[in-house]
Amino acid sequence: MKTTTVKEVEQQLAAGVNLNIIDVREADEVKEGKIPSAIHIPLGLVEFRMHELDKNQEYVMVCRSGNRSGLAARLLEGQGFSVINMLGGMVNWEGPLDY
Repeated sequence: MKTTTVKEVEQQLAAGVNLNIIDVREADEVKEGKIPSAIHIPLGLVEFRMHELDKNQEYVMVCRSGNRSGLAARLLEGQGFSVINMLGGMVNWEGPLDY
């Protein structure tokens, strides 16, 4: 599985790179702020909502610390999706947030 760091994602977004970000945290966690362009799909719903995703796109998976996003990334990768796990998660995010 491919990985990236919080800093790399922050830098790419600041440079205007269009990333497909999926936040797999629970709703109460997302209320504390999420990456502005991120789509919220809680980990428990990923397998039921993967039909909404495009296998021709690459997705950056995000959670609080990097563990749940890793589980989601492995699940999607096993279904033929191109995914990158953001190590460090939102606890290390210093970029802008949507509430």
